[in-house]
Amino acid sequence: MKAIIFNGALERRSQSTSGLLSKYFTEKLEILGINHEIFALADSGIPLYDITLTKTPLAVERMTQLFLDADIHFWLAPLYHGSIPGVMKNCLDWLEITADQHQPYLTDKTIGLACWADGLQAMQGINAMDAVAKSLRAWPLPYSVPMIRTSLFDHENKISPLYADKLDRLISIATTNRIEKIIHHHL
Repeated sequence: MKAIIFNGALERRSQSTSGLLSKYFTEKLEILGINHEIFALADSGIPLYDITLTKTPLAVERMTQLFLDADIHFWLAPLYHGSIPGVMKNCLDWLEITADQHQPYLTDKTIGLACWADGLQAMQGINAMDAVAKSLRAWPLPYSVPMIRTSLFDHENKISPLYADKLDRLISIATTNRIEKIIHHHL
């Protein structure tokens, strides 16, 4: 099993929200022994989608191969003005170069979705990614993690227990294809 962490933010700082989330996913996947790679848009060199090009840019070929090789995707995105960043959508649009393949786009890939926003609107980003994933013939998980950025970290800049539990559940569902019922006992 191979996973890709798709960091859809244009952040290069390791202490940024996207950097800390990518690190969290990396640590959890390492514990599970799952081969993984981070695909950070900020470092990818993906150009604007241009169907008139006669040669596919090398960065796009590399990105496409990473996306096709991964069984599981975790898409992490900030909410920008009501949706995912345009550069993230642009990157996914390049998967059109796979249209003529036997298994085009992201056919049958499992996609876990997480989005953060300053307010309560992160679900809008989840919905945008869900629509794109389905259009690419992938299987978005029935569980996603919309997050309020101000509640995402504790005072030590670590993922808060509330969101750690949610992200752990997302990772568990993606890596086992099972939704486990958690029973809470009240004292």
